Amino acid sequence: MNHLFDLTGKNAVVTGGSRGLGKDIALGLAEAGANVAIISRTESPETVKELESFGVKAVSIAFDISDLALHKELLSIIEEKLGKIDILVNNAGVQKRHPAVEFPQEDWNYVMNVNANAVFSLCQTFGKPMLERGYGKIINVASLLSFQGGLTVPAYAASKGAVMQFTKSLANEWASKGINVNCVAPGYMATDMNEALIQDEVRSRQIMERIPAGRWGTGKDMQGAVVFLASGASDYVHGFTMAIDGGWLGR
Repeated sequence: MNHLFDLTGKNAVVTGGSRGLGKDIALGLAEAGANVAIISRTESPETVKELESFGVKAVSIAFDISDLALHKELLSIIEEKLGKIDILVNNAGVQKRHPAVEFPQEDWNYVMNVNANAVFSLCQTFGKPMLERGYGKIINVASLLSFQGGLTVPAYAASKGAVMQFTKSLANEWASKGINVNCVAPGYMATDMNEALIQDEVRSRQIMERIPAGRWGTGKDMQGAVVFLASGASDYVHGFTMAIDGGWLGR
């Protein structure tokens, strides 16, 4: 059955792929055989070496995904370095925390632009050549807060709700054309973005008590789901959001 998950010869792009969840996602794709381009604010030659250890081609590109006007140029750069892209993982995201009544408009716009506008634009930009070839896998990273509202993170919740919803819209239009568009929704993950929660003893304990698995998630917990959605094993899966949450949503 392993051939169902074999990504040998496929070319993948992972935004935010130099650290955190994105790095582990990139490593999971490389281990499954995919060549990988990681997009981050600064180049990461160390991550490239880790990816290449799986015998695949890897490149690191410094790029600010919030600059939507340059997304077509980004695609051209990646195709020149790696070839036609088969898999796009929109992982990069940002967070701002404020009480809702005090949430600055500037921070709202920033979070929405990176987490929602940029993701939709990248889906459009990379999706167009996929549609022309009749094949492609797009995996958007949503969140538990695509389902729930959270506390002091209204912009993040709004942006991740948008990602889950337009993923369905794209799937409705593109499924019959050979393109799979789906989401993974991480739960509470032990990453830099959640450092404030982890350090808050009361909130961290409350979170841990609700997770049936009894622990915070890690980037490695994301790998299997992403490889599944990037592979032929998911060819009949469209517009779906898979929660990687230790059972949180089922509680």
